[in-house]
Amino acid sequence: MAKTSSIEKNKQRRALTKRYAAKRATLKAVVKNQELSLEDRFNASMKLAELPRNSSKTRIRNRCEVSGRPRGFYRKLKMSRIALRELGNMGQIPGLVKSSW
Repeated sequence: MAKTSSIEKNKQRRALTKRYAAKRATLKAVVKNQELSLEDRFNASMKLAELPRNSSKTRIRNRCEVSGRPRGFYRKLKMSRIALRELGNMGQIPGLVKSSW
């Protein structure tokens, strides 16, 4: 089990990302627009830099929803390999069968 503080920190990052998503998107569009003046684009980039760092989508860490483990994460299932195996062995994941050969 991961530290509770790191799990909560990641939840806060997800919330911040959601809150500032529209504002970030508009500012990024202004920065990338070559037709605008250099001064307008620079001002937009400065406003973008003033936003909280944790509102950036790249700061979010994929974590297992069962254990909070950051590594060995399957995006499709939103859980780590270890949690997947444990739940699969208990028969709680439909369609998952233990392989043996």
